[in-house]
Amino acid sequence: VPQHLVVVGGGYIGMELGSVWNRLGAKVTVLEFLDRILPGTDNELAGEALKLFQKQGIEFRLGSRVTSAKFDAAQNVCIVQCADAEPIQCDRVLVAVGRTPATQDLGLETVGASLDPKGRIPVDDHFRITPHSSPLTTHSPGLYAIGDCIHGPMLAHKAEEDGVACVEGIVTGYGHVDYNLVPSVIYTHPEIAAVGKTEDQLQAEGTPYRKGTFPFRANGRARTLADMDGKVKILAHQQTDRVLGVHILGPRAGDLIAEAAAAMAFGASSEDIARTCHAHPTLSEAVKEAALAVDNRTLNL
Repeated sequence: VPQHLVVVGGGYIGMELGSVWNRLGAKVTVLEFLDRILPGTDNELAGEALKLFQKQGIEFRLGSRVTSAKFDAAQNVCIVQCADAEPIQCDRVLVAVGRTPATQDLGLETVGASLDPKGRIPVDDHFRITPHSSPLTTHSPGLYAIGDCIHGPMLAHKAEEDGVACVEGIVTGYGHVDYNLVPSVIYTHPEIAAVGKTEDQLQAEGTPYRKGTFPFRANGRARTLADMDGKVKILAHQQTDRVLGVHILGPRAGDLIAEAAAAMAFGASSEDIARTCHAHPTLSEAVKEAALAVDNRTLNL
């Protein structure tokens, strides 16, 4: 375990690994170019997560642009240089500033296809590899691509769904994955999970919505587990009440998000979730209470 670990990048992977090493006893400093952590997640929950991680002892330097990182053999330390800031000395540096598809040197040009500007393999709606410049023209017979090397979120469960849909398409002629409803989980402590739109996205789109939140501190099971940080947040359309996004910061968030994903897949409203009987005492009651909160009808707050 390093005495001092510097993590370059405050996204999913940086926070997951930084959280692990912090719990193992390392001093962890996270350097993030943006003025927030976890870009792409709901800004409200990311802000609450930042405060919790700071309480756990993780140090953050937001708005920090790393210009270099090198090992000084004479001092036996790593030196991380940031623009407009003093250099940081540490034992180890973890660079977690994004992922790119491993799609080079696959010979795509031999089948008339090329990578898109993000290095992904272009495919049609049935996952067949297509010429990037003209997706509606000649297909490459028998060649398909799924998972991290094509469009969509780079997640293992998304790749699995791609694989199933691809084979179903080959066999039956139909296969589909709704990339708008792929749940994401950040395995920090507490966990962070989400499915659907963030509040920031709804505001940017001008979509009218209502919001319901419920803190785990008011959930009986969370209290017995002594794991009460965080909350459930549900966003529903203002007119139709259809659930547009669910965001969870707290214990077992990665498990709880499955109910939200299933509900949204069937076009559920917040009232549908609120009127579904949830076992007591369970963490899932917080999801029900957040749904009730959309209409200001919480039972235990």
